[in-house]
Amino acid sequence: MIRYVRKAYRGPIALSQYCRPNLFVFAKPSILTYLVTKPYPAYPTYLHTHTTTAIIMSRYAEAHKQMGGPGDARPTAMQIIRDNGLEGDGLKGKVILITGCSSGIGIETARALASTGARLFLAVRDLDKGRSTCGSFLEPGRVELIHLDTADLASVRACAAEFLKKSPTLNILIANAAVMATPTRVETKDGFEHQLATNYLGHFLLFYLLKDALLKGSTPAFNSRLVNVASSGHHSSEIIFDDFQLQKEGAYEPFKAYGQSKTAQIYLSNYVDRVYGPKGLHALSLMPGGIATTLQQHMPDAVHKDMVNPESRTYRWMKSPEQGAATTVLAAVGTEWEGKGGKYLEDCRESRTQPLIPGVMGYKEYIYDAEKEDKTWALTLKTLGLEEH
Repeated sequence: MIRYVRKAYRGPIALSQYCRPNLFVFAKPSILTYLVTKPYPAYPTYLHTHTTTAIIMSRYAEAHKQMGGPGDARPTAMQIIRDNGLEGDGLKGKVILITGCSSGIGIETARALASTGARLFLAVRDLDKGRSTCGSFLEPGRVELIHLDTADLASVRACAAEFLKKSPTLNILIANAAVMATPTRVETKDGFEHQLATNYLGHFLLFYLLKDALLKGSTPAFNSRLVNVASSGHHSSEIIFDDFQLQKEGAYEPFKAYGQSKTAQIYLSNYVDRVYGPKGLHALSLMPGGIATTLQQHMPDAVHKDMVNPESRTYRWMKSPEQGAATTVLAAVGTEWEGKGGKYLEDCRESRTQPLIPGVMGYKEYIYDAEKEDKTWALTLKTLGLEEH
C-alpha cells in the first residue's frame, strides 16, 4: 500500500458548494464549470491522508505536467502505436471493432489502429459520413465500415450478426460512441432514456452478443480487451437504481443523465474484468480528456468560446482529437495493460484515487464497488430482457 498526503485546493480554483450546475469556478465560465450537477462536500483546509493501491506508472507522466492546449507535448494515438512497436503489422491477425468512428476521437482511434495491420470494423450510424471521414484509411477486406446505432437495439443486434458473419473471433472491442447532455429527456424507439441507451445500453448489448467471440479470440500472449470510453462526467451521478430511466418528475438533468451513463460504462468494464479476466478477457474504462468535437454541441456558448481561446485555462486543458484518442489506444493495445484490467484511466495512466481537481481529474470512489457493479449488471440484463449466459 502507498500512503500520500495532499493539501486541499484554495484560492483561484475554489470549490463551489452552493451552485448548480457546479464544479468549481474560474474567473469566467469554462467547460469545467458545467461537468457536475450536484454539490460537493467542503474540502478541509488541513492536511489529510488517503490510502490507495500501487498504480502502473506512465511513461507519459512528464508530458502531462505542462498543459499547453491542443497539439502540445501530450501524446497522440499514433505515438502510442509507435511506442508499443505496433506500426506496420504489429497487430496483423487481430480483429478490432470500434463504435462511433465517424467523428471526433473515434476517427483518430480508428486511424491509429488501422496502421497496425489489424482487421478493423468501424461502426458508424451514417455510412456515407463514415466513408467521408475515414475514407483515407479504409481498405477493402481489412478496414471496413459497419452500420451501428447504439440507441437502437435492433441496429445493435444487426451489427453483431453482420460482424459474426465476417469474423468468428474478436480481440478488441472499443465502446466509443456517445452523446452528451441532451437538453431535454428524449426516449429511443425502444423506450429508453436517450443518453443511457446510446452510451451504455447499446454497448452493453453489443458486448453481450460478442462476448463469446472475444473469449474465443483471446490467447495467452494477447488477451482480449473491452475498452469503455467513459468520462470524468461520471462525477455527476451514481447509478439511480430506483429510476434508471430518469422518468420521475424533475429527475432528468442533462449532466445527471450523462454522468449515470458513464458510471454505468465504468461498472461494465469493472464487472467484465472481474468475471471474465480469469478467462482471458480484460476490460478498462477511461477519460479521454477535453476535446472540442461535436460531442460538446449542447454546451453553453461561453464554454465553446473558452475551448478555442488560447488565453483561457480551459484551452490549455484541451487536447486535439489525435491526443484525445491516445488513452483509448493505450487501453486497447498498450503492453503495460496486457493481462490486466478493471481500472479507470486518464492521461495515459491509471487515474489517481482522489481528484486533484474535483470533477475534472481523478475519480469518485463509488466507481470501484463490486456490489454496485453486480447490481448494475443485473439491472441492465432485466432492462434489456436478457438472460445471464
